[in-house]
Amino acid sequence: MKPLELIQSYDSTLVTKLFGVRYYQQMLPIAFAISRMGDGWLYLLIGLLSGLFLGWVHGYFLSLLLGFAIERPIYYVLKNSLRRDRPFHVLEIKNHVKPSDQFSFPSGHTSAAFLFATISASFFPILMLPLLFWAALVGISRVILGVHYPTDVLVGLVLGVSLGIVVLG
Repeated sequence: MKPLELIQSYDSTLVTKLFGVRYYQQMLPIAFAISRMGDGWLYLLIGLLSGLFLGWVHGYFLSLLLGFAIERPIYYVLKNSLRRDRPFHVLEIKNHVKPSDQFSFPSGHTSAAFLFATISASFFPILMLPLLFWAALVGISRVILGVHYPTDVLVGLVLGVSLGIVVLG
């Protein structure tokens, strides 16, 4: 079996098992709420508030602005070049949110959440653990909602953290 086929098989098995977990239905409202926090409005709100209260030329505001200006195009090019179908297109599962596009790889919600968490934790170190935990929950919520595979989330994590480090570097 080729490496990509092995990854697809692994991902499909994990997602199928997740959808069969006894308490799966009880996880959905929480996953939906967490996923909504990663839709982008929170980053915009915090970015604008940081600009207003810390200043438009403050390092935090500028780092967020630069980070998302780099991350969004990279995410878009990767997603539309690799064109991995979402789990609900391939498996017999239901998606619980309507994704903004057709393809799943990488997870944009996860890359944005980890980019935001990495940059924010650099400026506010006391918040590092809660921010990283929250970003991980955003990624997990996308799998629970049926719109991403685990490796979509893993690559989103790597992309977000890596770009955060580059921006801060």
